Amino acid sequence: MEKREDLKSILPFLPFSLRSSSLFWPAAVAEALTDLSKGPNHSKIDSGEVLFIAISDIRNSLSLHDFSIDTSASQGFALFFNDLLPRDEAAKWFEEVVPQLANLLLRLPSLLETHYENADDGVLKGVKTGLRLLESQEPGIVFLSQELISALLACALFCLFPTSHRGAKHLPMINFDHLFVCLHDHYEEAFKNKLKCIVHYFGRICSSIPVGFVSFEQKVLSLEYSPSCIPYPKEKLWSQSNISLCHFEISVSGLIEDQSREAIEVDFANMYLGGGALVRGCVQEEIRFMINPELIAGMLFLPCMADNEAIEIVGTERFSSYTR
Repeated sequence: MEKREDLKSILPFLPFSLRSSSLFWPAAVAEALTDLSKGPNHSKIDSGEVLFIAISDIRNSLSLHDFSIDTSASQGFALFFNDLLPRDEAAKWFEEVVPQLANLLLRLPSLLETHYENADDGVLKGVKTGLRLLESQEPGIVFLSQELISALLACALFCLFPTSHRGAKHLPMINFDHLFVCLHDHYEEAFKNKLKCIVHYFGRICSSIPVGFVSFEQKVLSLEYSPSCIPYPKEKLWSQSNISLCHFEISVSGLIEDQSREAIEVDFANMYLGGGALVRGCVQEEIRFMINPELIAGMLFLPCMADNEAIEIVGTERFSSYTR
């Protein structure tokens, strides 16, 4: 494990330590997660405020002092889980979902180890598919199981990803604390509904873990001409081209996410994957990331896109629907 370049590239952005070829949580974190996994009768975590305190304690055990969570996040946790979520759903969240998320987090190091064991000769023979930081202008593909994605998103919900080096690598935010800050500081019905989608996702995966895979591919067009690849088009290419466009149809009704499963969805909204999904954004890209939360996993390792770059994601599952 220590010799894996893919793991080395992403390890500074993960909350684990690597020793003797094994990933592991610090003892205090493992103990706290074990307490959480035993349910509210043991852990006494049965409200938004207490959950946030538990998360803060775990973050302190990880020495995540580089990034302090806004105090409004605590109030956002309380507002959502105590006041906005129906009582029966809140009870299920603390009695069933939170303990299972804690178990999932306890398993995250072993899930990652299994992922790397299968990364080189698993999904695509001879192609590197392991979780890694894909640098700007670096084409590559990462395959993640839906189970591993669910554990990574649980880590984001608990705000356990280190953030100090993310800006230098032009990576978007990944922890979910700003969703709760926005809910409290700039309350809108849409912010509540974004969190309802996230909570529903976690409830679903805790009742039945999906068994598929999702691919995240960073594609790059060369800025220089080369006979071996398609170059990035120059500014005047489109305006001066006399080549006919391929056949296409325009629909005046319907939603992009309700089209055929064979359709390719294209979004040009933001150079950062996910746009404002984890803050105040609530239009096309952000809606898609809420109803298909597995898309959020790409925000962990895919940096800001340049003009000659694109990201293609295949295999995410839709967990929620919505009305306007």
